[in-house]
This record gives sequence, structure tokens and C-alpha cells, in this order.
Amino acid sequence: MLAILSVTFPFFALVLCGYLAARRTLLPLAAIPGLNAFVLYFALPCLLFRFGAGTPIARLLDGGVAGVYLLGALLMVGLTVAVTLSHRISWNDAAFGALVAAFPNTGFMGVPLLLALLGPASSGPVIVTIAIDMVITSSLCIALSRVGSGHGRAALRNALHGMVRNPLPWAIALGALASAAGLTLPGPLMRTVGLLADAASPVALFTMGAVLARSQMSSAAATDWRDYVPVAFKKLLLHPLLMLGLGLGARALGVPLERQALAVIVLVACLPSASNVAILAERFGADTGRIARIILVSTALSFLSFSGAVALARHWLQ
Repeated sequence: MLAILSVTFPFFALVLCGYLAARRTLLPLAAIPGLNAFVLYFALPCLLFRFGAGTPIARLLDGGVAGVYLLGALLMVGLTVAVTLSHRISWNDAAFGALVAAFPNTGFMGVPLLLALLGPASSGPVIVTIAIDMVITSSLCIALSRVGSGHGRAALRNALHGMVRNPLPWAIALGALASAAGLTLPGPLMRTVGLLADAASPVALFTMGAVLARSQMSSAAATDWRDYVPVAFKKLLLHPLLMLGLGLGARALGVPLERQALAVIVLVACLPSASNVAILAERFGADTGRIARIILVSTALSFLSFSGAVALARHWLQ
């Protein structure tokens, strides 16, 4: 366990550094969008392209991983909406609560963490989960958020347009094409991609902490703990248990799902909520204070819960 904590601690420490830098105004809040842009449009696409290009195409098209993870995400969305929808929680807030419960912070945190803990074999399943969350889970929840207003189709179109403009799916697709065709970039260009990819993890984690601090600082209204703490626990406990149950059930039915791949998607589900959900919630008029608190609580608690899950996964894989 101490060996695992020695790996996970630096990642969470970088998140804390970004949080404190923003809270103490060492990092101006106006600079956070610039950091986000660097991670989203330069560093993270290069990291995902490098992973995709270096991963056998069969792992990127793993139907067992995609099916189990997608079913788990859909069940998490449905269960969270059904449990939280009430006279106090509207369709809009329930939908974004479901998104924050089903959308792990795989891009900013999961990719570097799982690579450090499980090695290059984890890259294929991780890329599959990122694609599903960006294309299906987020689009579904945005469409659900518009049910009460009668604009579900328009919201779905906006979500799909946003997905098309998002460079991450394109980076994954280009990496998969390079892997399938056996293509490699020229040396100088590949080294440039490598430099940007190496910068993705530290800058993304630092930026994630700053985004959490900004969301908390901009939320003036108090939020009842009953509206956010249970959702954070659903993210950290119910989501991975659901993935584990679905994965074991799929293996029992003969679905070709390797133990290593199942361990990876369960650990992805153990990650805290994605920080960019707060930005989406703000754009669509949801309660950003509630969403920011769910992300903050899940991130703080996941230091121990994720490390414990890694220890169990390693024991199971032996």
C-alpha cells in the first residue's frame, strides 16, 4: 500500500498545488483558461495520439471493454437521475449530477495515473473509456438536462457540435489510424509531439486543482450537503462496483474481456469526477456550486479510495 501511495501521492499533490495557487491568488483566475487551452488543444491530444499510435488496433477496438463500460455509464446516469430528481433538484441539475457521477476524470488524471501504476497495457482500455464518455455519456446527459425545457434535440445537437470541435476524439482517431496503418511520424515531429505529451500530466493536474478552486470561489450560494455528498460517494463506490459486477457477469457469459482490461475500467470508474463538468453545468445553467462541490469531495476522498482500489486490483491480477 505504501508503494502505491508513493506513486499516487505526487499526482494528487499537483492537484493540491493548483488549488492552493488559485485560492491564494498566486495564479490569477484569468490565467486558468489559458492553461486549460494548452492542455486541451496541445498537450493532451499529443498524449492521446502517442498512446493510440503505440497501442495495437485490436486493443483500441475492444468490444468487450466498450460494451461493459458503456452499459455501466448508462446505468449510472439512469440511477443517479432517478434517485436525485425531486422538487429541489430539477431535470437540469439531476442530469448534470448524473454526468458528474458517471464521468471520471480520465483525461487529466486517469491517463497518467494508470500508465504509472499498470504500464502501457492500460492505454487501450483507457482510450476506449475516454471516447465513450466524451461522445455518448456527456451528449446523453446534456440532452437529458433539456427535458424540462423541451429543447432536448437542440441540446443534443449542441453537444454533438461541441464533440466535433473537441480535439481529443480526433487525436484518438488519428492515433488509431496510425496504429492500424503502422505509420510513424518523422523524427523531429515525433519529438515535438513527445515534448507536448510529457507536459500533459503535470499541467493538466495543476490546472485541475486551479479549476476546482475557481469553481468553489465563484459559488457564493450555500449547498445542502445532502445534495452533493451522496453523489460523490456514488461516484467513488457505486460506479466501480457496478463496473466490476458488469465485467464479471460479462466474463461469465463468455464475453472476451481480459482480467487486465476489466481491472483498468474498474479503476477508471474509481477516479474522481471530471472537472470539466462544472464548465458544462455553468454553460447550461445548472447549479455549478453543487457540481463543483461533488468534484471537490470526490477528488479529495479519491486519494485514499483510489489507492485502495489499486491495491485490490493488483492482488486480483496476481
